[in-house]
Amino acid sequence: MSGQHPAYNTVAIPGSGEITEKKSRFIGDILPVSSEKEVQEHIASIKKRYYDARHHCYAFSIGPGCELVRSSDDGEPSGTAGRPIMSVLTGAGLTDTLIVVTRYFGGTLLGAGGLVRAYTQAAQEALKAAKVVRAEWCTDLEVTVDYSLVTPVQRFFELNAIALDGSVYDDKAHFSIHIITDDIEKVSASLVSLTEGRAVIDRGGEGYRR
Repeated sequence: MSGQHPAYNTVAIPGSGEITEKKSRFIGDILPVSSEKEVQEHIASIKKRYYDARHHCYAFSIGPGCELVRSSDDGEPSGTAGRPIMSVLTGAGLTDTLIVVTRYFGGTLLGAGGLVRAYTQAAQEALKAAKVVRAEWCTDLEVTVDYSLVTPVQRFFELNAIALDGSVYDDKAHFSIHIITDDIEKVSASLVSLTEGRAVIDRGGEGYRR
């Protein structure tokens, strides 16, 4: 949705990837995050997992408009790790996302250019392993219909790629769905037309849904 609730890309599940450059191992981890506290918890967990590694460099972006962005070279020469990792995030248009690249030093200095390439590639490998999803500002709806309308309404949901969040059957059928807020008028009008005005549509809460 445009305006005050822009859509954005993020990752749905963590992913990891690894490269080796002149015997140095670069292990990339990408994770969904929603707060700086969560970022620090993930970094602490990765440091514990790779406790004997020399560097844990990272970059993250939080907020639909990337309101909070930070990166760290964690002891590597300035600009050779955190910035390249951040470039992978921004290049993919991701937010609410953290990438950590852990380095095990292999004994050979890579130079600034070599480090930039290695950290970039490790972050890209992590990204390849992740599932990128679109987060849209949505509104929850409950659609109530008579049993005679269940089949056409369910078919309408399928044809319009509307996910069913839940259903309840008592004296009538109640379907819980969520719609991109900008599309509510169009979807509601279509449902009213399909059911000849017999569908009852109740509006619920709003929020980002992936």
